[in-house]
Amino acid sequence: MIVTMMISFILCGMLLLIYFFVTSFPSKSKHTMSAFECGFEPLTKMRRPFSIRYFILLILFLVFDVEVVLFLPCVKIMIIGGHMNCLINMYFFLVILIIGLLYEWRNNMLDWVN
Repeated sequence: MIVTMMISFILCGMLLLIYFFVTSFPSKSKHTMSAFECGFEPLTKMRRPFSIRYFILLILFLVFDVEVVLFLPCVKIMIIGGHMNCLINMYFFLVILIIGLLYEWRNNMLDWVN
């Protein structure tokens, strides 16, 4: 087992060395090596435009992802013990999430393309 680990470490090290020698580094141009001044022309755009609708959709995904994480223990508790309190809490939480989803759907927050 130790021999296998040593061979894999040596192989990974050799692959890293080959990678560093084969890859080309970006060439240094006159613009990038000169001092930064007010009239400097950047080679690429520094910031890309970011749609706020995509951000809202991301937040919605996180909310419903957390919902699934919160539902799984409740389902497990209901299977094991059959507690009615957990079922009531789960339905209450689900109703709040459905009301929020309907509100976002009605206000066209889910249409992030336009």
